[in-house]
Amino acid sequence: MREIVRTDSLGARPADANGGPEERRWQEQANCLGVDPDLFFPERGASTKEAKAVCRGCEVRAECLEYALTHGEKFGIWGGLSERERRRVRRQRALERQRRALTA
Repeated sequence: MREIVRTDSLGARPADANGGPEERRWQEQANCLGVDPDLFFPERGASTKEAKAVCRGCEVRAECLEYALTHGEKFGIWGGLSERERRRVRRQRALERQRRALTA
C-alpha cells in the first residue's frame, strides 16, 4: 500500500506549508494514511462517498478539517468535507464573526 501524500492546490505538501511538525502531528493518526490519494481528489462530478467513508471514523477528522480551512485547501476531501461543504463552513464562520463583531 502506498502512503498518502496530501498536497494543497499549488502542489505543496502540508509539511511544506506554514507550520512545523507540531501542526502536522495529526496526520500520523489519520485513517487516510496509506490510502491512495486519488480517492480524496475525485474528478469533478465523481462520487465522494468512498473518501468520506474513510474519514467518517477518523479520530483526527476535526484537525484535518481545520488544517484545510486554515490553509485554504480548495480541492479534495479534507476532514470528511468536499470543497463545496468547506466553503459553506467558511461562510458560516464569517457570518458568525460578523454577528459577534456587531454585538460587541
